[in-house]
Amino acid sequence: MKTPFYLVALLLLIQATTTAQSYKQRLNTIDIQHYKLALIVNDTTNSIDATMDISLKFKALLSEFQLDLVKKDSISGLGMVVDSIYQNNVKVSFTHENNKILIQPIHTFPGIEYTYIIKYHGVPDDGLVISKNLHGDRTFFGDNWPNRAHHWFPCIDHPSDKATVEYIIEAPNHYQTIANGFQIEETNITNTTKQYHWKTEVPLPTKVMVIGIAKFAVQNIGETHNIPVSNWVYPQTKEQGFYDFSTTKNILNFFIENIGEYPFQKLANVQSKTRFGGMENAGNIFYFEEYVTGKKEHEDLIAHEIAHQWFGNSVSEIDWSHIWLSEGFATYFTDLYILNEKGEDDFLKRINEERETIFKFHKSKQSPVIDTKTTNYMQLLNANSYNKGAWVLHMLRKQIGDEAFWKGIKTYYSTYKFNNATTNDFKNVMAQISNQNLDIFFKQWLKKIGHPILKTNWIYHNNKLRIIIDQTQETVFQLPLDIEMIYSDGSSEIKTIQITDKTAPYIIATTGDVKEIKLDPNSWLLFELIE
Repeated sequence: MKTPFYLVALLLLIQATTTAQSYKQRLNTIDIQHYKLALIVNDTTNSIDATMDISLKFKALLSEFQLDLVKKDSISGLGMVVDSIYQNNVKVSFTHENNKILIQPIHTFPGIEYTYIIKYHGVPDDGLVISKNLHGDRTFFGDNWPNRAHHWFPCIDHPSDKATVEYIIEAPNHYQTIANGFQIEETNITNTTKQYHWKTEVPLPTKVMVIGIAKFAVQNIGETHNIPVSNWVYPQTKEQGFYDFSTTKNILNFFIENIGEYPFQKLANVQSKTRFGGMENAGNIFYFEEYVTGKKEHEDLIAHEIAHQWFGNSVSEIDWSHIWLSEGFATYFTDLYILNEKGEDDFLKRINEERETIFKFHKSKQSPVIDTKTTNYMQLLNANSYNKGAWVLHMLRKQIGDEAFWKGIKTYYSTYKFNNATTNDFKNVMAQISNQNLDIFFKQWLKKIGHPILKTNWIYHNNKLRIIIDQTQETVFQLPLDIEMIYSDGSSEIKTIQITDKTAPYIIATTGDVKEIKLDPNSWLLFELIE
C-alpha cells in the first residue's frame, strides 16, 4: 500500500482527521457486526443516494452513541445529509454535527443485536472518488485509507472496529462493479440500470472496504489454492494490464505457502483512481491507473499489496501508532519474496537501499516507529513505518533464526487473523516460539528514537584484533555486531561481539594476520558507520 515515494504529494493532497481519541471509549460501548450499504449512483450528478443498515451490539446501557459521517458543508455543498434513522423499524432521534451522527437509541440491552437504518444523500468530498480516468471515462472508486470511509458512509472509521460488509449497488448498465467479498447477484433493474450485490464472509476494517464502478476489461486467470484470481483494467489498456498482473498467482502462492491460508474469497487486481501507488483493499487491490504500462515493472508493488491481505487486512493494527505491523510487514515480506524469486543479491540490494532511506528520514524527523504523538495519519506513511519496520523483522529473523521466525509468523497470523493486534501481541508470540526474551529488542528498535551510529578504531597485534566501538548517538543500544576479519592470505572469518556499552574495547582472537575488517558484512544490522 501507499508506497513511500508518494508521501510528499500525498501530504499535500490530504489532511486526515483523527478519531483516535474516541476509539477506546467506543470499543467499550458498541461493537459493529455488519454494514449493508445500498447505494445508487448516476451519470447526471455526483450525488449519491444511500441507505446504510448497521447491525451492532451494545456493551453497556447507553443514552446515546456516535457514528462517523461527514456533514454537508454549506459553502462547498460537499458532504452528506442524513434524512432519517430507524432502530429496528422505529424512528429515532439524532443530531449530525462535527462530522458525527449522535444517535439516541430506544433501548440498548447488552448482547442483543440491533439494526439501525440510516437514509442519507449527498456529494462525497472524499472517500468515494467520482471523476474521470486517464481515458476520460467516468468512474467511481472507493479510497478509504486511513479514515476516509466516513466521507461517504456512516461507520466507526477506525481499524479497531471490524465488521462484515455487503454492497447493493445500482448503477447505469454500461458499468461493471468490483467490491470486497464475492458477487452474489446481478440484476437488470430497467433497460438502462443494473443492480450488483457483493458480500463478505469475514470482518474488515473500514480502511479497506471499497467499491469500484467503471468500464472494465476483466480477465479471469484461474485459481490457486482454490482462490480465484482476476484482473480488472480499463478496456483501452487491457493487454498492458493483463500482462502487468500476470505474476499474481505466483506471488499469492509464495505467501500462502509461507504464512497461511489466504483470508478472503478472491484476489482481484484493479486499475483505479486511487491516490496511492497501490491500495490493499481486502480481496480487490486498487492500483494507480498510470501504473498499468505493459512493462511488468511493478512486481514488488504487487507483492507488497498482496502481503497486506494477511497483515493489515486480516490481522489489523489496533491503532495507527502500530502501523508498522501493516506497512513494515508488507515491506519485508516483499523483500523475502524477492529473495525467493531473484536471489540474495537482489534481496541485499533492496534492504541496503531501505537502510539508507531510514538514515535519510532520521535526519529530517526524529521519532520512534511506534509513534503515539502524530495524529495526522498520512504522516505515518514514512520510512519508520515501512523501512525501519521491515528492518526490525529482518534483525529479528537473524536473532531467533529462520525456523523460529517463520513458525512465529505463522503462529502470529493464525492467532490474530480477522482480529486486531498490538506490537506487544506480536512480541509475545515471537518470544514464546523462540524461547527468547525479546523485551529489550522490541523496546530499543520500536519505542526508542534513532539507531546506532558507530565509530571504530582497531589494530592487529600478536594474533589478536583489538577494536574500540563507540556509539555516538544519544540512546545506547544493545546489539550483536558481526565483524569479518580479512587475512593477508586472502582468507577470512566472521566473529560476533555483543555490544552493550556506549564505548568499550573488544579483543578478538584471530587465525591470521588481519589486513582489513568489515562490519556487518552480510547486512543483518541497522546502523551507520562514521569516520
